[in-house]
Parts: sequence; structure tokens; C-alpha cells
Amino acid sequence: GKHRIVIPCLGHFKEEYEKVSKLYVNNKIRTTKYTLLNFIPRNLFEQFHRVANLYFLFLVVLNWVPLVEAFQKEITMLPLIVVLTIIAVKDGLEDYSKYKMDKQINNLLTKVYSR
Repeated sequence: GKHRIVIPCLGHFKEEYEKVSKLYVNNKIRTTKYTLLNFIPRNLFEQFHRVANLYFLFLVVLNWVPLVEAFQKEITMLPLIVVLTIIAVKDGLEDYSKYKMDKQINNLLTKVYSR
């Protein structure tokens, strides 16, 4: 299989290296954008940065005002919910595929050069 080769520069800087290496948790690759805990809030935050989604949200909020109500409240929420759900599923699947690729790369065998 494929291997990664890591060549540490320890030499006479061994004490400095040990001090600095304690500051960092690990050297795993992480290209994913979301975690299980922050997926919904972060995804909604990113989606409402799009002007079209803000427009549909404005229409939903405006329809809750009794004087302006044109349709039933549930009907105006449908397009926004459908679009947000489809984009969230797409983003989740893309992020999951990145997670699987990161896991595969992080579990490669590693050869470490040491004198």
C-alpha cells in the first residue's frame, strides 16, 4: 500500500521540539467543515447568507403579519423548507465523503526516519 514518510528534525533542538509538540494535539488531516454538533446551526448560517434564501425568509415572516397575509402560513414556508433541506442534505453528503477520505488518509501506514 501507500506510505507516508515523516522526517523529524530532532537533533540538538529535542527539548524545544518536545515543548512545542505538547501545544498541538495531533497531526491528523481534517478537511470537513461540519461536526455532528454544529451541522444544523452552521449550515443554516451559511444558507442564509444567500440572498434568495433571505428573500424567501422575508416572505415567510411577512406572511405572519395578519394585515399582509396572502396565503396560508404553511404554504409560504414550504419552498424555503424544501430548498434548505435539499441543500443541507447535499452539504452533509459532501462533508461525509470528505470525512471518509480524511479517515482513509489518516490511517495510512507511516514510516518515520530516525537516525
